[in-house]
Amino acid sequence: MSTAPASEIQKNFGEWHDRAYEGPVEITRYGRTTAYLVSAKLFREMWASYRKVVAVEELSDSDMAMIRKATVESSEPFNLSDIPDIEETPDAPRMG
Repeated sequence: MSTAPASEIQKNFGEWHDRAYEGPVEITRYGRTTAYLVSAKLFREMWASYRKVVAVEELSDSDMAMIRKATVESSEPFNLSDIPDIEETPDAPRMG
C-alpha cells in the first residue's frame, strides 16, 4: 500500500489517482492516517461486502417482534452453514 501526505495528493492528484488502481493509497495529515484513496472497483467490492452490525440491545421492540414472527419457508432442515457468504475475490480486502 502506498502512503502519501494530503499535500502531495493535492499537488499530484493524477499520479495518485493512477496508483489507486494498483491498490489503496493511505493519505496522511500531520503524520496520521486521515483517508484512503481507492479505485471504483475496490470500493464497489468493499461496499458489497459491508454489513452493519447492531447489538441485540439496540433492537427495538418492533424489530424483535419481526424476528420472532420470521419463518423459513422450507420443509428441509437448515443451519447457518446453508447461508451463502458474499463471494470474495482475491483482491478484495476483508472487512470486519
